[in-house]
Amino acid sequence: MNRAGPAPARPGVTLRAPYSGYHATRIPLPDPELTAIGPGTACGAYFRRFWHPVALSSEVAELPLALSILGEDLVLYRDRRGRIGLLGRHCAHRGTSLEFAVVEERGLRCCYHGWLYGGDGTVLEAPGEPADNRIAGRLRHAAYPTHEYRGLVFAYLGKPEEQPRFPVFDTFELPGNRLVPYAIAQPCNWLQVQENAMDPIHAVYLHARVNRVQLSGPWAEIPTCEFFESGDSLYYVTGRRVGDMVWVRSGEIILPNLVQTGSLWEEARAERLFSRVSLSRWDVPLDDTHTMAIGWRHFNRDVDPEGRGREDLCGRGSVDFPGQTGDRAYHERQRDPGDWDAQVSQRPIAIHAMEHLGASDRGVALHRQLVRKAIAGGVHPAGAAERVCNADGLVPTHAHDTILHLPAGPGGDDRERLKRLGRRVLDAILSGDALGGAERRAHIEGRLAALCGRTRNPAPAGMDR
Repeated sequence: MNRAGPAPARPGVTLRAPYSGYHATRIPLPDPELTAIGPGTACGAYFRRFWHPVALSSEVAELPLALSILGEDLVLYRDRRGRIGLLGRHCAHRGTSLEFAVVEERGLRCCYHGWLYGGDGTVLEAPGEPADNRIAGRLRHAAYPTHEYRGLVFAYLGKPEEQPRFPVFDTFELPGNRLVPYAIAQPCNWLQVQENAMDPIHAVYLHARVNRVQLSGPWAEIPTCEFFESGDSLYYVTGRRVGDMVWVRSGEIILPNLVQTGSLWEEARAERLFSRVSLSRWDVPLDDTHTMAIGWRHFNRDVDPEGRGREDLCGRGSVDFPGQTGDRAYHERQRDPGDWDAQVSQRPIAIHAMEHLGASDRGVALHRQLVRKAIAGGVHPAGAAERVCNADGLVPTHAHDTILHLPAGPGGDDRERLKRLGRRVLDAILSGDALGGAERRAHIEGRLAALCGRTRNPAPAGMDR
């Protein structure tokens, strides 16, 4: 695990005279290496090495679903046998959109001339052609593999010969944990949605100080903050003092686009050693200026002991915490902006050349560096699919909340103490990667309890609500 250094210097900070807007009207171009994701682009080729969620299972019903993923126009459907297919949207015959096709037993039948497509793209029938035509059984239309898992439909859009295994992360299989799918469209580039996860200082101001407390009171405390990278993962570690309690939190990005974050409504009132995630989300590029934040909200007593979460509010275009959509009245969003407003208003594609990054932006800068490295082949190509699984056959992850009873000592710099503690907490969590399930939790909680001079964790809250 590598600790991130200071944010790279931003050369050429311009000190203009007052009222110098006239000299600031030239808008530089975006950074295409990181933001262009269509076929033939460097970042697009990188994204095509991975499985991505593309829809909620509940959306794939009796009618085909038109969608765009990574700049490609596609159609998703479930045939009458229950099997899901993902095809290029436009019929190979004359280009009619297959969103108007008829779902049949073996696939999709184009409404225009009746061509029938199987799930692998094979044209099974071309009924308007002579019986000896060389189309049926020979012509193959664009098609991609799919995988349905826990209410989401995933797709792999890369080279068939390089298809990785479908990775299952440990947080997806926790006992007593309910995963509720949701998906929210954002009219902006994927990167500015994703890098919000490596900007923990925004939570202090956007979610607690500038307008109102949107989540819980402790978010208003300015935390200590450090950033670490390990392979294809990037972490922030924050430390906050809340009275005699210390709240250490790690959020993570797993390349290319999976974000996991801990409790949304943490009050830091009681000790919890290894509370896991409330959110697993992929920021899937639809095209260069549109993104779908899609994943699961996690519902259990461990991450939400007071039961504030609302499963009924999670689905297409909706999730149960504030500021994540643009469906409120404009004046309401101006008075109480959320993540959606802050990210989308950076322009359809944020212009990095116009930013002035500060010390608090180390995570953003490190994330961009790591994505560039991955695009260039410096991170193993299939990411999590190449990781060593734990004893349960799952890919270990590390996002968490740790609440410890550690009153501030007399004198000294308590913030430096919080930094040191944060590093030791993350080291303890990383040390359990080879272990599975209950054994891993016991190992990690034992290490964390020792930080407080104890040998055991108090009785855990448990995952069941």
